[in-house]
Amino acid sequence: MMIIPSSDGAGVSPARIDPELEVDFAEQQRRWTVLLRFILAIPQMIVLALVNIAALVVMVIGWFAALFTGRLPDWVAEFLSGYVAWQTRFGGYLQLLTDRYPPFAFASADYPIRIVLAPPGRLNRAAVLFRIILVFPASILSVAASYGWWVLGVIVWLIVLITGRMPATLFLALSATLRYQVRYQSYLLMLTSAYPKKLFGDVPAGSEPMTDTPVTRPLVLTKSARAVVIVVIVCGALAYLGQVAASSTYGQHTRPRHTETSGQSF
Repeated sequence: MMIIPSSDGAGVSPARIDPELEVDFAEQQRRWTVLLRFILAIPQMIVLALVNIAALVVMVIGWFAALFTGRLPDWVAEFLSGYVAWQTRFGGYLQLLTDRYPPFAFASADYPIRIVLAPPGRLNRAAVLFRIILVFPASILSVAASYGWWVLGVIVWLIVLITGRMPATLFLALSATLRYQVRYQSYLLMLTSAYPKKLFGDVPAGSEPMTDTPVTRPLVLTKSARAVVIVVIVCGALAYLGQVAASSTYGQHTRPRHTETSGQSF
């Protein structure tokens, strides 16, 4: 789970190495698991809801520890890294990147969706103190990516259900948004000092890669995959703004109105 990438981290402090995502491309997916994906995911949702509470408590403990000592305690880093790995496996399963059911565990080395984190290192205490403020710009993209998937999820679900496989373009685009979520969570939880970046994939070493068997490390997006990421972000942003506007309108309509009742006799 927590290893230093061998190619990208030369001469760089482990805490500043970008978290990585590895997703094995599934040539075929069982249509019945695609059809029932949301129902099958309900047990994971219930358990993760409880794990989320524990992770919040551990994160607060880790924040105070990092603020005073300049690093996360090993047990906090291990718990939170396992939590991010579990969340990532569940997110990839829900987004149809794989049809293999995720285990109810923090660690699963043989699962098709894996994260790679460097060992915890020294943290800048000022960055720890203002973490919530610093992470705000990245949180905007994270929220937009999440909402965008829910907007386009039905289309993706129909494509995979009909064809029995995830098209390479969608696979690369969804892997890019999922990797950004990993980097956002890892930075927020102080597992890394590397600010979330490269939503649109890594810089290609040469020409664009073949899409028959896409790979996620390095994650080099094709032009069509980058276009899909843009659509996801735009749709997500519009959906979020629409929800905010609808909530504001609903609040105004349901706000109690006080009327003056002076001079009335009963």
